[in-house]
Amino acid sequence: MPTPARSVRWLVPVVLLIAWLGIGGGLGPYAGKLGEVATNDQAAFLPQNAESTQVIDAQKAFQQNETLPVILVWTSAEKDAPVDDGQREAATGALASLAGSDGVVGTPSPALASKDGLALQGIVQLSPDLGDELPTVLEKVDKAGASVSGTTVRLAGPAASQADLSDAFAGIDGLLLGVALITVLVILLLVYRSVLLPFVIILGAVFALGLSCAIVYVLADHDIVRVDGQVQGILSILVIGAATDYALLLTARFREELAVHGDRFTAMRVALRESFGPITASAATVAAGLLALLLSDLTNNRALGPVGAIGIVCSVLSALTFLPAALVLLGRTAYWPAKPKPADDKVTGGHGIWHRVAALVDRAPRKVWAITLAALIACAAFAPTLTSKGVPLDEIFVNDAPSVAAQETLSEHFPGGSGNPAVIIASADRLSEVTEAAERTDGVASAAPVSASGRPGGEPLVVDGKVRIDATLQDAADSDGAKETVAALRTAVHAVPGSDALVGGYTAQQYDTQRTAEDDRTLIVPVVLVIILVILVFLLRSLLMPVLLVATVALNFLATLGISSLVFTHVFGFSGTDSSVPLYGFVFLVALGVDYNIFLMSRVREESLRHGTREGILRGLTTTGGVITSAGVVLAATFAALGVIPLAFLLQIAFIVAFGVLLDTLVVRSLLVPALVRDIGPKAWWPGALSRERA
Repeated sequence: MPTPARSVRWLVPVVLLIAWLGIGGGLGPYAGKLGEVATNDQAAFLPQNAESTQVIDAQKAFQQNETLPVILVWTSAEKDAPVDDGQREAATGALASLAGSDGVVGTPSPALASKDGLALQGIVQLSPDLGDELPTVLEKVDKAGASVSGTTVRLAGPAASQADLSDAFAGIDGLLLGVALITVLVILLLVYRSVLLPFVIILGAVFALGLSCAIVYVLADHDIVRVDGQVQGILSILVIGAATDYALLLTARFREELAVHGDRFTAMRVALRESFGPITASAATVAAGLLALLLSDLTNNRALGPVGAIGIVCSVLSALTFLPAALVLLGRTAYWPAKPKPADDKVTGGHGIWHRVAALVDRAPRKVWAITLAALIACAAFAPTLTSKGVPLDEIFVNDAPSVAAQETLSEHFPGGSGNPAVIIASADRLSEVTEAAERTDGVASAAPVSASGRPGGEPLVVDGKVRIDATLQDAADSDGAKETVAALRTAVHAVPGSDALVGGYTAQQYDTQRTAEDDRTLIVPVVLVIILVILVFLLRSLLMPVLLVATVALNFLATLGISSLVFTHVFGFSGTDSSVPLYGFVFLVALGVDYNIFLMSRVREESLRHGTREGILRGLTTTGGVITSAGVVLAATFAALGVIPLAFLLQIAFIVAFGVLLDTLVVRSLLVPALVRDIGPKAWWPGALSRERA
């Protein structure tokens, strides 16, 4: 008959398992509901203090109803054939027929012919809160435009882009999560050759995702945090990858201790005791790195900070409570048909790949670190060639989105900034001077005050002593030339005495976002490095070792940027990256890259205390090599799953993190760091007690 103490030992894991099953059953559905509180309105993610953001607020006074414009552009069905007056009148009639229909605000504009006579354009203002009804309304607009005989019609502008963006994010809840989970499951099955363990690890990751999504859902529903499709997708991938990484570290240690102690409870106590520090320290580096994004002036960066940190906390909570409970209840069965083996067997009698890697590091450490360091520096030399001035509209979507093709057609026949004018808000008594200053600015095709109808032409609308002037730019609204024009336009109108002029609009928003992103990198990068350094100092009880680890992962990040620049330009054909990509890549790669060094060096320190620094390096590398590499492959694969969402931003993040993680776990953690520590010897632990020990 079991004693009370023995019964309690079984009671704790049973209670924990039941609790997590309740969390999974009750909160799991929130992983698919987060899209209900997500917004893909890019205006909501602009810099708080930017001039373009001030213009958005001021611009609202000039609109009786806030609208979402869609631009119809007609071209002749016959290539390079002009459009005639009859087709222009038919297009105007088609536009007029939409007035008063559901979702349409105000009176659509008449159709205007391009200077080359090859195209027509018209603008229809839609209600901004159509939500899921937007595709239906756009279909109705497209049908009306298609009624003009002898022409082909395309839909461009913010409404069309928003519809395509919503279509792209439609796979966030189902496709992305499914691809990530299946990928992780296949990798775990191949690596561990165990029937039950991969499913237990996946279940823990799903429980962590359900809990984190439920928390974020409540916070977003109360406007405490803001979520868009990008943040939503990154949260799913981050939780799946992090929860799996922490689980792999614990399950590997439990397997070792189970072979030594035999008793599952004793084995789990030792495994938890030795794994708790590395797991919580690595979780703290990622969470703290993400929270540093709160220092950003970009709202989407600040949104990712707390949302990502919540995901990391839920991941580590699942790894340290659900997983131990499940492993204790399953015991050796969790690893069937494999058999747990002591770590010493792997070190003293092993002839596997990690035994050979450790032997190479021990035999020629200086040669190993010199070659790997030179290779990383060579890759890092290309990092400055990665441009992060934003992605042109025709590169936002990986596939051929209809709105992109429409915008290209529009730009061929009308000024590049048609449909996306620069918006100037100025004092009414300086209207003529500001308009003249705008028209004189190089790169501005035309400038005119907006009338009561909401369009240029007619008596200027004056609201609270202010007027709105729309300036059409000659270059495409998302081009570098247009951004330079906005900068020059601001200089010109600001110089008008007493005008109190502000310049906003789509191009100004892109320009301000780019400038703000540059400022964010200057501020946040050193903050993240300092945070990680402090955590490592407390974990490793050393100063030199943390500096060494941070320097190597920073070099890994620069090398990854260098390779990414080459791949983005010559393989994917991107002309640049979104302005937030380098910062996101830095936070993920440096924080997650330090994770693997934490897993390695905490084990090296543990073994060094028993066997000395030299033997500690060999034992630490040999015993953790397989599990850390598996964790790196899993994390790289989960982030690579972001590539199924056809957006350049997510594809770029997916490549940078996936490639960087593999480079870190296969080169930096496996060769560079162990070789440097082996060459430096005990002094690498300075000023800790280990620095005074013999190697």
